[in-house]
Amino acid sequence: MRTILALALLLLPVAASAQDVPLPRPRPEPSIQQPSTKDEEPAAKAEKPAQSTAPRVFQTACPAVIGGLVTARMLPPISEGQCGEQSPLALETILTNGRMVPVTGEPTINCELASALPAWLSAVDGYVAAHENTRIAAVNIGTSYMCRDRRTGEANTDLSEHAFADALDVVGFTLEDGRTVTVEKGWPGTDEDGRAIVRFAHDAACTSFMTVLGPEANALHRDHLHLDYGCHGKTCTARLCE
Repeated sequence: MRTILALALLLLPVAASAQDVPLPRPRPEPSIQQPSTKDEEPAAKAEKPAQSTAPRVFQTACPAVIGGLVTARMLPPISEGQCGEQSPLALETILTNGRMVPVTGEPTINCELASALPAWLSAVDGYVAAHENTRIAAVNIGTSYMCRDRRTGEANTDLSEHAFADALDVVGFTLEDGRTVTVEKGWPGTDEDGRAIVRFAHDAACTSFMTVLGPEANALHRDHLHLDYGCHGKTCTARLCE
């Protein structure tokens, strides 16, 4: 009897705890994904950012600028009919015997012409130092880039090298002693007018440029020295010096 009562007492807590145990949650029904058909709209693709349709501008850096032979600003390409230059420069100063000599007006020229200026101007400056006991303070410029024909006095001529930023007109020099020497006055004048300086500048240019035209070339060049890198001869190696 005691054994039966003890077993009954042991079973009572078990039965009570079984009632307190929570039942598991029912499992959700599995979702079956239907395969897409060809008739359905495809998923929207991410939109690509709009690209510019403007053409790229490619220009060539000038070694004379990079090497410090001249200082100049790169200008946008020039295109005027048959005239133009892809990589024009606005010339500011020229390395001359160890110092930078300014030019007036920031003339527009190409790299080829800019590269020839330091050797020429150094020669002229050296002559001025030896014979005039002064130095060149500035180079005074007339025409640089200009879309026009050659100034030969005749009609229907070819385009000038000015039309390709390949020519420069030098009208004179300002000296460190305060004088200004001009081609127009100096060429036919006396040494006091700068005759020796402008004539030396003309002759020295004939070894640096492909074309040099001064007052003796024609009346249209009476007031300047025209310097350019135009092509002469079948191989473009002939020089014209007048």
